[in-house]
Amino acid sequence: MQQDQATPIVNNQNQAEPSKQAGEYLAFSEQAFNSSTNQRILFFHAPWCPQCRDLDKDISANTVPAGVTIFKTDFDSSQDLKKKYGVTQQTTVVLVDSNGNLVKKFVAYDSPTLKSVVTNLL
Repeated sequence: MQQDQATPIVNNQNQAEPSKQAGEYLAFSEQAFNSSTNQRILFFHAPWCPQCRDLDKDISANTVPAGVTIFKTDFDSSQDLKKKYGVTQQTTVVLVDSNGNLVKKFVAYDSPTLKSVVTNLL
């Protein structure tokens, strides 16, 4: 799923600490991913996956940490990204560095919450 511009899924700025802007939750696009200066997490999501829907709802309902952007990435159509990061299961979340290299990954299948993503990746 490639888009020309990032589509905000949620803007959690109203829940942020006054001195820090909340992170972002965006639909994946190469342009947004490559231009982000935040820590970047790819969330491999499939609309047919109940745990993916649960994690999507939880991320949307909570505040993404400041300095972090989570990119909702389509599991079924993102073959190149899945191969690059060794993703074989939906609900996989991948932390990448500023060069796009894998730092850490976690499968949130058994614990599809933003808290588990933050605890296991950041």
